[in-house]
Amino acid sequence: MEIELKYAIDSKETAARIWEDEDLKKMEEPQTRQTVFMKATYFDTDDFDLSRNDMAYRIRCEDDNLIACLKWGGKNEGALHTREEINIPVKDAKPNPVTFEESDVGGDLMRIIDGKALHPIMDMRIERRRFRIDTQKSLLEVSIDNGTIVTEKGTSPICEVEIEMFSGEQEDFLSVGDRLAEKYGLVSEKQSKFYRGLLLLGQR
Repeated sequence: MEIELKYAIDSKETAARIWEDEDLKKMEEPQTRQTVFMKATYFDTDDFDLSRNDMAYRIRCEDDNLIACLKWGGKNEGALHTREEINIPVKDAKPNPVTFEESDVGGDLMRIIDGKALHPIMDMRIERRRFRIDTQKSLLEVSIDNGTIVTEKGTSPICEVEIEMFSGEQEDFLSVGDRLAEKYGLVSEKQSKFYRGLLLLGQR
């Protein structure tokens, strides 16, 4: 399960201040700070069968590595987003449902698409700056994303910070987000990037 907090950032200046935040640096794990450029493509049928069933099929290219991801069962409460997901390294940027055949949800995927072809419905082009922090109670990753959601019906900018919980206490994880939001006047991002793309496409 993926558990993360999402906050909208009002400017690149605020993003830069978060990146250099001294309180976060005190908890930062050595040699985890990096900048990566990612392109993520989401796929669905012509009838949007996957998104209608609360499922997302993504292939992301990150530093020349391709990762296929299946997400489902997403929900959010304010800034807190949770969802189930499977990530599998692949060698081809084209979607292949067989990739997930050994997982329990792979059968659901095959049933939903029912033999229909999958095609790209949106791209996300993102510069991600990230580092890990250890609060002594939780291991978290802080990511600052700048980029664009691209669909055939329009685009939308991305400027947000995500805090993902890898392990530890959820109460501690939430308090890190609360402190950061209060310090920088951040607003809870209640919509995922994928959901915002579906809005552009008129599917929400």
